[in-house]
Amino acid sequence: MSLNLMDMLQGNMSDALIDQLSNQIGGADRQQTAKATEGIMTTLMGALAKNASTPEGASSLFNALEKDHDGGILNDLSGLIGGNVRPEQQRAANGMGILKHLLGGKQNGAIDMISQMSGLDSGKTGNLMSMLAPIIMGTLGQTKRQQGLDVGGIASLLTNSVATQRGSNNPTMDLVTRMLDADGDGSIVDDVASKGLGILSRFLGRKRR
Repeated sequence: MSLNLMDMLQGNMSDALIDQLSNQIGGADRQQTAKATEGIMTTLMGALAKNASTPEGASSLFNALEKDHDGGILNDLSGLIGGNVRPEQQRAANGMGILKHLLGGKQNGAIDMISQMSGLDSGKTGNLMSMLAPIIMGTLGQTKRQQGLDVGGIASLLTNSVATQRGSNNPTMDLVTRMLDADGDGSIVDDVASKGLGILSRFLGRKRR
């Protein structure tokens, strides 16, 4: 059976968890939160795959999973979202640190892109991204541990997961790839607004109905 990180991530996103996320970021519209959550998961999965596309990046990711992200953070997602984590899990729960490492200078561009896709304002999108980043790393770390994946296995899982999203005609993945490959000038956000937003909104609207 081919592993798909997106399927595993979506399996963790229960209706109750989406409701909690909506409340935690300030009583956001639930549908907008759900759309933004999907966009964030796709974006961070794409960033992980890009980082793992070189031997150095794959090794760095593998070491981070070994050290800080074994999946234990997933045992209490409600506590994680509410900011109640055990001291030994502080590094695993450090969403801002994870985002800085994965997205670097592209973080603001990613937030703006997801905000336009979902309708959620950028401040709430940024907070939501920080909450979801530990879940994504924890899910990847849990899969690594359960499946006994080595460096190559992690890289292959991410590559295959991205390819599956592209094959499923998910337009978010193409926009994410363009954003990650851009030179950092933010022009991809304009592209989302002028070219991709209408298509993407219709796609997400159909999917969530």
